[in-house]
Amino acid sequence: MTKKIIIAGGTGFIGRYLTDQFQQLGHQVIVISRQPEHVQWTHNSALINTLENSDLLINLAGKSINCRFTEKNKAALISSRTETTKILGNAVRSCTNPPKLWLNTSGANIYGYADRKAFTEVTETNGTDFLAELAQVWESAFFSFKLPQTRQIAMRISVVLGKNGGVLSPFLNLVRFGLGGKQGSGKQIFSWIHIADLYESILFFWANENINGAINITAPNPVDNNTLMHTIKRLKHIPIGLPASTWMIKIGARLIGTEPDLILKSVWVLPLRLEQAGYIFKYPNIESAISNLIELNKPGNISVGLI
Repeated sequence: MTKKIIIAGGTGFIGRYLTDQFQQLGHQVIVISRQPEHVQWTHNSALINTLENSDLLINLAGKSINCRFTEKNKAALISSRTETTKILGNAVRSCTNPPKLWLNTSGANIYGYADRKAFTEVTETNGTDFLAELAQVWESAFFSFKLPQTRQIAMRISVVLGKNGGVLSPFLNLVRFGLGGKQGSGKQIFSWIHIADLYESILFFWANENINGAINITAPNPVDNNTLMHTIKRLKHIPIGLPASTWMIKIGARLIGTEPDLILKSVWVLPLRLEQAGYIFKYPNIESAISNLIELNKPGNISVGLI
């Protein structure tokens, strides 16, 4: 049976993938964005009509974190997430027959950086770095809406591995050009999720009506940076890769207009609630995920997306 699915901010790497997958299942997908061919954020009546009688709302909207954390960019990162969430919440509240399920993006970095232990949903979300605070205010905006007819889930998504897009320079290109060594100390933890598991977890939430609240969307086997780079090199049969020291990454990040912490800091998060609910990962470890993407992407690149 055809379902009506709304994807807000659906023009990026993840949104395009989800749209394609849902359409392959025969569902109707409507995108909300600033692009003229889509439903516009500024047209409140059109938003309400779009959300009316829908089955699933997914909100991916927000400025990319792949930027320098200047005060101007910080303000834009916050407003682009909280304001769009509030617009959607008010529109849902105005519907006679609102969406049955609203999935709102959040970030796995809500717990802060971690070097010594993994975080799960039972961990306090009291990280004090900017990305943690960003996710905290985002979830606060989302859960400020009490919607008795709409189930709400905040998806704390880690780095998404996929193809045909992404916000960081592909790791595979580093390996290809002999720069696939560890970055910084190489000990920083890399939490990740294959985009197919992100999609499948959405289907899982949709089918299991007892699930709500905040859930970590990340593979159960994070790796350190050194293991990540070594795995890519081995799978591509490239034995040598020059490392990038911390000072090199900091200079390079400034040159390309991004934050070095996106590479140098540990994000160590586990999917406790997903596994307890019975979700089975298609790609539970980094080798299976990268092997799949290399095969899918010949002769192209693995892409890495950050929420």
